[in-house]
This record gives sequence, C-alpha cells and structure tokens, in this order.
Amino acid sequence: MTDGEIPGGWFQHPAALVETTDIGAGTRIWAFAHILPGARIGADCNVCDHVFIENEVVVGDRVTIKCGVQLWDGVTLEADVFVGPNATFTNDPFPRSRNRPARFTPTLVQRGASIGANATILCGVTIGTRAMVGAGAVVIDDVPANAIVVGNPAYISGYVGASSQPEQKPSELSEVATEIAVDGVRSYRLPQFSDLRGSLVVGEIETQLPFEPKRFFVVHHVPNRHVRGEHAHRRLHQFLVCLQGECSLVVDDGRHRQEIRLASPSIGVHVPPMVWGTQYKFSTDALLLVLASEPYDSSEYIREYDEFRDLVLRNA
Repeated sequence: MTDGEIPGGWFQHPAALVETTDIGAGTRIWAFAHILPGARIGADCNVCDHVFIENEVVVGDRVTIKCGVQLWDGVTLEADVFVGPNATFTNDPFPRSRNRPARFTPTLVQRGASIGANATILCGVTIGTRAMVGAGAVVIDDVPANAIVVGNPAYISGYVGASSQPEQKPSELSEVATEIAVDGVRSYRLPQFSDLRGSLVVGEIETQLPFEPKRFFVVHHVPNRHVRGEHAHRRLHQFLVCLQGECSLVVDDGRHRQEIRLASPSIGVHVPPMVWGTQYKFSTDALLLVLASEPYDSSEYIREYDEFRDLVLRNA
C-alpha cells in the first residue's frame, strides 16, 4: 500500500480531511479537501485541492471535481460528471443566517454532464445527461439532456454532437426527399409558385407528406431562448414547416444527432416515430406548423431522454 492509500483502495493526501468511510476504490482525494462523515463518494473519482463536500451529498463513479468547488447538502452528481474549478452550487433559495430549512432543495447533475469553471448552479435544477454548462454560466432552470448552455441567465446555444445540415436555399433543395443523418428523418422541398400577387407553397399526401394527417398545431410567439419539443413519439409521425421566420430542429435517433435550420415555408421535414425532437432558436416572428399522423395521446409520448435512448438500444 502506497503512502496515503487507505484500506479499501482509495487515496487520501496527508493534508486532506476525510471524515466519511463511504468511498469507492480508486478514488483520489487531494490536499486541503474536506469531506464530512455523511457524504457518499463513488469509485475512481478525482477530488482536487480545496474541495468541500457536506453530509447529504452523493457523488457517483468516475466523477472529477476540480479545485475550489463546494458541494452542499442536497447535491447529487451521477457517474462521469465533470465539475470545473470554482463552480458554485446552492441549496437554499432564500438563505438567512442561522436559519436552517427543514430540508435543503436538491440539485441533480445527471451522468456524463460537464459544468464549466465559475458556473453558478441554482438549487432545485436538474442538469441533463451529457449536457454541457459553459464557463461562467448562471443556471436557473433545468438543462435538457445533451444541451449546451451559456450566459447569464443560461440559455441553450446548441446540442452536443448535433452536426448542422449545410444551410440550403429552397432553390438548392432536391425535388425529392433528402436523407438526414438521423435514421428515418427526411427533408422535402415543397413546390413554390411566385408572381406579382405573392407566393404559394403546396404539399400533397404521399408526394411530400408521407402520411395522412389527423391533427395539426402551430407554435408561435416563442421567446428566442426558449425550447419546444424535447420528446419522442412511439407511433406518431410529424411533418414540420416553418411558415414564417425561422427556427432550428434537432433530431436524434439515439445514435446520431443533427440540427436542421427551418428558414423557409418551402422546406418541410418528416420526423418518424422513435426520433427525439427539439425545436429552438426561434426568431421573434417564427410560426411553426406541425402536422401529426394521430390524435393527441399523452401515453404515446416519451419525455425522458434516458428512457428514449434505452428503448432505442433495446430494440436495436
């Protein structure tokens, strides 16, 4: 056993104060870290200098916590999370000196997420699987899985791994369906006719629209930094057309992810079942029409990304 190695296979620097024994094998705890007796730390973690961890904290396996981070009661970091230097967590929305609440507000950072240096995480939020919080961001709302958030307050600027489709003008689009990297998703050029009286865009069932719609809805007046969608359907097909303004559509089949810019009413995108869809980056005048193959059925939605991905992998 090397100097600083503890029975059970984890390492403690001589200048660290570690009061818990619930620590997994392979974890390393460095100088001037202080961990209280109730904390639970997983295996193969790296806890850097000057980290403080309170009692009601759970840290999963393979987590990296860089210097100057404090994890207060109620914070949970799932496996493979990265927390950058001096990132700040909170656990009481209305703190008062010497006024301890009956229960601290929990914060959850889901597996594989990363939090940049000096980011501030307000209590009560969930940071989704593999999300990325930019340095200095102030997170006041939940962050979806795979989302990249920046700014104060934090807003979604992109999605991890979502390659962008080269932006095309309507005249450059093929008359037939164009394959997207995401399984089953296709973009269509809808016929457009223009003259002095204005422009007309048309679409026909079975030609551009590969299903008979049973329902439609229109998304409008979306604040620029807000996000719509964030779910998949078990059986439902959708066809999306931005009638006015522009917005971005992110599609994800559990293996590939791509961002498509909808910037013309002559561009339509077919999203089949079992594809995770998200719409964001709405212009102030955006008007998004969605045609659906079935009437509304709440049980048909998959609203948790991890559940969606598990179903995809199980059926692969």
